[in-house]
Amino acid sequence: MSWHSVRVRPSAAPDAVLAALFAAGSQGVQEEPDALLTHFPPETDIARVAALIHAADAGAAIDVGRADEVDWSERWKDRVARHDLGALSVSPPWLAREERDDRTIVIDPGMAFGTGEHATTRGVIRLMQGVIRAGDIVADLGAGSAVLAIAAVKLGAARAAAIELDADAIGNAEANVIRNGVVGRVQVIEGDAATLLPLVAPVRVVLANILSSVLIQLLPAIRHALTPDGAAILSGILVDERAHMIETLARTGWALGAEDREEMWWSTVVTRA
Repeated sequence: MSWHSVRVRPSAAPDAVLAALFAAGSQGVQEEPDALLTHFPPETDIARVAALIHAADAGAAIDVGRADEVDWSERWKDRVARHDLGALSVSPPWLAREERDDRTIVIDPGMAFGTGEHATTRGVIRLMQGVIRAGDIVADLGAGSAVLAIAAVKLGAARAAAIELDADAIGNAEANVIRNGVVGRVQVIEGDAATLLPLVAPVRVVLANILSSVLIQLLPAIRHALTPDGAAILSGILVDERAHMIETLARTGWALGAEDREEMWWSTVVTRA
């Protein structure tokens, strides 16, 4: 029997839809410029899948078709690449060099967000290279796979707290910490960022790759958590939201620093004004 092909065009940032697809049982998602594509086996209740998507994004457009039966658990690997991002590289295990160096972050794609396949992850990693200093204490909010916390340590940070609310992502993050040899320097913590950030403060750098609406809510907590010379790297912001975010940052006492733009996504470094 044919598999179901499901293409979703999110009406807002796709993170919630991506999480909904995995919650529905997707084993891999291909990111297109304006859509997310995945496949489900023939017995899947597509009405339930659609309900989960619309619960995450009521305005999402869903196209369902038929596809030849595939072993998606293997085929999706063809679409995960190694990304060279300045001084660092992000790679799945099957593309990592045999002799791994301290500049390669090996991430096994799983339930957690953050494989290097998303422009927001790449944007933060590029910006980090002008922010992280040797010996820094870092907090990674909405850590997902812990890729950014691991990157911070590989850039010289003394330690990083990878804070993640989604219980399903914790195991993947902890496995990635072990895989990259940063046990004891990256601590994965399950819970709400607004609650936990004050407990790991003070930190010199906050990394926050989250929906822009959540970022705005977290700005006061981020400000209180930073050391006087601290900086935050914000991502998960659509290019179309840039003007509103800049206005909000200026109004709440933040100064804009370096920026990164890729595809429809904008990331930036901010410090206290």
